[in-house]
Amino acid sequence: MKLIKKNLRLAVVVVCCLLASLIIYGAFSLGLSGNRWFSSSVNTALRKVKSDVLPGRIYDRNGIPLSGNDTQGNRLYHQDELTRRSLVHAVGMKDGTVKNGIETFMSYLLYAYDASYLSRLSSAFSGRMRSGYDLRLSLTHGLSRYIAEQFPQGKSGAVVVLNYRTGEILSLNSFPNFDPYAAQGVLSDPRKPFINNATQWRSAPGSTFKVITMAAALQHMPDALSKTFTCEGDYQVGDVVITDAGHVSHGELSLEKALVVSCNITFAKLALELGDEKLRQTAQAFGLDDHLLFSDLVVENSSYPAKNRIAKEVAWTGPGQSALGMTPLHMALVAAAIANDGVMMEPKLLLQAVDANREGKAQISPVIYKTPLTVAQSDILAKAMRQTVVSGTGRNAAVSGLTIAGKTGSAQIDGQELTNAWFIGFIEDKTLPYALCVVINDAGEGSRQAAPLAGKIFSYINSMR
Repeated sequence: MKLIKKNLRLAVVVVCCLLASLIIYGAFSLGLSGNRWFSSSVNTALRKVKSDVLPGRIYDRNGIPLSGNDTQGNRLYHQDELTRRSLVHAVGMKDGTVKNGIETFMSYLLYAYDASYLSRLSSAFSGRMRSGYDLRLSLTHGLSRYIAEQFPQGKSGAVVVLNYRTGEILSLNSFPNFDPYAAQGVLSDPRKPFINNATQWRSAPGSTFKVITMAAALQHMPDALSKTFTCEGDYQVGDVVITDAGHVSHGELSLEKALVVSCNITFAKLALELGDEKLRQTAQAFGLDDHLLFSDLVVENSSYPAKNRIAKEVAWTGPGQSALGMTPLHMALVAAAIANDGVMMEPKLLLQAVDANREGKAQISPVIYKTPLTVAQSDILAKAMRQTVVSGTGRNAAVSGLTIAGKTGSAQIDGQELTNAWFIGFIEDKTLPYALCVVINDAGEGSRQAAPLAGKIFSYINSMR
């Protein structure tokens, strides 16, 4: 009998622990994924709320209306077409044509789903529709419009600009874009303009990834900065020959110089010397293979290639090729972490939510996402990226009067005639703490296509203050 009682007590303890674990897991999952579950198209509660509530308005950081309602309850957007196009992916559409835009992802706020029972009852008796929360975003409509104006016509890609101190996103441009007032046929367009390429499209980032490879060298090779590398113009690994643009031979060079001139051979050798596991560890410290469950937006997870790879695959990872998959937003976060003393902030879109009485519901507060680098390591990388813009492949991103640090990339993609042009970088100025990522697909070299556009954007940002 004593044994039975003891076993029963043990069983009760085990069951209680399991229940507690489920409750904790449920609360944790709700905190991380609540927005995703609530905004799902299969949420019948949301459909019911939408019929009873006038959604809140959406403003940019300066109070410029981006989305509102007419007297019949139809959704209205900014009066300027190019502005509407430039913001359609970030703001989204009420009908969900653009998935995971603010209109759908923050519908729990726009439709005031947390309204009290008394508020709902009062609305029902009065016959008036309740109003949702108005949202003020971190976006700047003028910058978003300027980027849309400057981006090469007919090309796909993305541009992300964010504050590397706070994580606030100033622009989240995706191309091709479309006018939300003329969205018929968008879902059947083979170019898929309804996809937000800044957050939902992944690709090998080309030589912009070299900053992560260099970070791995700083973390795992004590003599990384004193080592001398040799580039002879080509480097054979198995049945693959790795070359640099134009089959240039860089001769002997340091790690910093290799980044400045973007030497593929040096970074391929570096990847092999480090080994796949150490390079993977550093990449994962920057957020690759992580579940990017941010509070304000949905971002496709970035991925590092599978384990147990052969030498040629590891070698190609060093210069940013192989099976790497990263979004433009994530590469902007990589640049931001280097600029911010090694600290990567969580990206933010929501500055404030207020109800019909102008009382605050939510206020942004910066959140640290990861710390992939020490201050010393970030300083070394920033110095090399600064020199890249002064005398290396990033010269076309230079802006008079500003100190710019950056890295170009030209990602080779199967089936494309030209490479995808990449540029990541930031302004080294406490009063202008901004980082960006520019991607122009099937456009050619990052130094000739993405870097000049980045320079224009930096110049425009400078004119905003």
